[in-house]
Amino acid sequence: MSASPVSNVSDTARWVAVYRAWESARKDALFQDPYAELLAGERGLAIAALMPRQARSGWPMIARTKLIDDLVLAAVAAGCDCIVNLAAGLDTRPYRLELPTTLRWAELDLPALIEEKERLLAAARPRCQLSRIKVDLADAAARAAALQNAVGVSRNALVITEGLLIYLDAAQVCSLAADLSAQAGIRWWVLDLASPELLDMLRKSMGRHLQNAPMKFAPANGVAFFEALGWRGAEVHSIVHAARRFRRLPFFLRLFALFPEPNPRNLGRSRWSGVVKLERREEQR
Repeated sequence: MSASPVSNVSDTARWVAVYRAWESARKDALFQDPYAELLAGERGLAIAALMPRQARSGWPMIARTKLIDDLVLAAVAAGCDCIVNLAAGLDTRPYRLELPTTLRWAELDLPALIEEKERLLAAARPRCQLSRIKVDLADAAARAAALQNAVGVSRNALVITEGLLIYLDAAQVCSLAADLSAQAGIRWWVLDLASPELLDMLRKSMGRHLQNAPMKFAPANGVAFFEALGWRGAEVHSIVHAARRFRRLPFFLRLFALFPEPNPRNLGRSRWSGVVKLERREEQR
């Protein structure tokens, strides 16, 4: 293992898997992921140990996971016919969520990570029609082709970019948004978002450990950043408030959760993170 257990952005997937494993072991678990411990491995545990004290339990990741689970299930109930998970990492939703067997689910990620995941989950069986596409999402041409392949003939596809955008710069996010808009079959986009103030705090507490996976994207105008690119902010969920509702927020942060929510389109100096569901505007469909 290198000096830092985070050798690249892909390693953060192991880190998130640790928290899914911890949550799954609770008697009052918000979700069950029987594969998370295997996927996390020793490297995942090493990364989790680097987290600052106020987030060491993984409550932000656990709340984020549960929020996205619920948004996926709601979209499926509303007629979603395809899920496209970009930089899917070690996500296991196709195996652990109650999904229709007819639902198409495509995972896009780097070849090495997909090969490792397929090896570790060789004995597992997804609950839907799962496919994986090996692609470097930093390659714009390859990404556009992979998206077209993943969406196919679907008319109500949902794209997930969980834990991805924060590692991109604004220009890369704009390019990705344009690629998603170019696929008429994509109806929804679920993403997580941080404020500039929170990003600064994370850099100070974690930056030295994430030199190989630097955090970059945290627009001050939050949801408005994407609305300017042609999307509509359909739902915004604060991770702190969700964690309080799920009874996962540490005791010393509960008073903070009572403060009024910042405007998600003008985050100012707030330390805020959330999960956002964007929807394609009707005139674009």
